[in-house]
Amino acid sequence: MFMAKNFIRKWGTKLIVPIFMVFYLTSFAYLENQVTYRFHVIHSSFDRMIPFCEYFIIPYFLWFAYCVVAILYFMFKNKDEKEYLQLIFNLGIGMTVFIIVSWLYPNGHFLRPMTFPRENIFTDMVRFLYTIDTSTNVLPSIHVYNTVAIFIAIAKCKALKNKHFVVGGSFALSVLIIASTMFLKQHTVIDVVCAFALNVVVYLLVYRPEDSRVVVRQRKYSEVENS
Repeated sequence: MFMAKNFIRKWGTKLIVPIFMVFYLTSFAYLENQVTYRFHVIHSSFDRMIPFCEYFIIPYFLWFAYCVVAILYFMFKNKDEKEYLQLIFNLGIGMTVFIIVSWLYPNGHFLRPMTFPRENIFTDMVRFLYTIDTSTNVLPSIHVYNTVAIFIAIAKCKALKNKHFVVGGSFALSVLIIASTMFLKQHTVIDVVCAFALNVVVYLLVYRPEDSRVVVRQRKYSEVENS
């Protein structure tokens, strides 16, 4: 019993990630197999203005490493457990909303090119991507949502406050990843906008209470100094 309590105390919060991922991946795989032909088409006139560019496959695939490295950093390296919990709850809420939306409002698009304008190693990588990932269940874009959530966690991380190269590099990679979702025709502009909107809502739930307390403390400190 004592060992069990110690195990839970040490690893309890870290087990949230693998447990949640079992739920998420199982749900996503089911939806990918179910939503195949009857779905609401997501499209906007802005999508036609964005050309296909296969070179964005590099930042698109880097998203997977970006997510894993960031989560592992906050899970094991960063000493502030609160920042870790804020990140995983931010990710978890957004990904759960995505599953619910995909379940209640099956969606997809027809933006992918029938033929590629060029043939090279990058188009081969895009072709591979298209074979393993359908153009359904795209709203909101999880690529975009998770990217923004991770950048917020990095930008607010106390241990990385003076690591300008890390924060700047994270921002640059985030911009490229978000752009890649549209240049590869994986997502529509609507998917991206909805992901940002969801980020704002969840941010207010996860981070804003803390930000509000900081502002209140700063005001009280200023009042004491001025009195």
